[in-house]
Amino acid sequence: MDGQRVRPEILDFKPYVPGLSIEEIKERYGLAEVIKLASNENPLGASPLVVQALARAGQEVFRYPQNHSPRLLSAIAKAVGVPAGQIVAGNGSDEIIDLLLRVVARPGVDNVICYEHSFSMYRLTAKLCGVEYREVPRGENHRLPLESLAEAVDANTVMVFVTSPDNPTGLAAKAEELMVLAGVLPKGTLLVVDEAYMDFTWPPEEYTVMSSLAELDNVVVLRTFSKAYGLAGLRLGYGVMPQWLADHVRRARLPFTVNLLAEVAGIAALEDDNFYSATLEIVFKGRELLLKRLPELGCEVWPSQANFVMFRPPQPAGEVVEALLRRGIIVRHLASFGLPQNIRVNVGTQAETQTFLDVLKEILHA
Repeated sequence: MDGQRVRPEILDFKPYVPGLSIEEIKERYGLAEVIKLASNENPLGASPLVVQALARAGQEVFRYPQNHSPRLLSAIAKAVGVPAGQIVAGNGSDEIIDLLLRVVARPGVDNVICYEHSFSMYRLTAKLCGVEYREVPRGENHRLPLESLAEAVDANTVMVFVTSPDNPTGLAAKAEELMVLAGVLPKGTLLVVDEAYMDFTWPPEEYTVMSSLAELDNVVVLRTFSKAYGLAGLRLGYGVMPQWLADHVRRARLPFTVNLLAEVAGIAALEDDNFYSATLEIVFKGRELLLKRLPELGCEVWPSQANFVMFRPPQPAGEVVEALLRRGIIVRHLASFGLPQNIRVNVGTQAETQTFLDVLKEILHA
């Protein structure tokens, strides 16, 4: 360590561990074909309109994008029905999480609260910003513990995070429940609702708080283009927040973090209603099939409003995941979420989902 100098909290920093890639699995197991159902990606890929727009925009990559992506913000504003001035686009919604912490939370003084077995980016980003991260236990059967979150808030709590639909369970809180939570938080505490999987809820108006933001001055909604819009590789997300907060976040953010291609792709994705509808159709059908068939195979399954399902197989989850990998199917072992008995599988194409179920049946009944 001679000559090295890093902040103390970095010394025991545990980095984010992504799922294994198709290339890694092919090389490790000597496979020609691999089905990836581990990262909640769009089973249809990307919209044809997006592909065409990217081809046209490729000639412009030597240019800087317009800072703050005003064309994209206008398109998002039209799509979700909020003023463009309340929207901040980012390099994935992860950047918005990081920016919120940097702008609002005082290192060494303030804290943020979430619940256990949740998306790791809240904890990781808080620690990187030198902000205390607290967790409350989940409710019975992994229920989202909204009451416990409210009770855990103190005078230095600046943010409460809720992912709804939740990752990795797929469970979702109703919009009215989240509005009650926002209403009981003390002045100066933000409720950050991560709606990355909101596109897959039904009916969506019962779950999203986006339509209620005009009457809520302490709520931030996070959204992403990575899931329903198939742009995970371009890293594009956004936050919708009170105007005063959006102004401060825009002032503090680094310039040009949303690249030119990501902006073009996001605008094109919002224009392709046919692709969006086709995505929802395949996800709803695939999710229904998983929720029906997995219990028939002896698995415990949780209800889901997302594009994935969490289940507990009748055999050790780690062994089942390894057996699937050897057969060329990648799913997510939830040990990294603190749930080593559980597995998360996202909906694939009709053929991919059926192949997964067939192979899982062979493994469990071997």
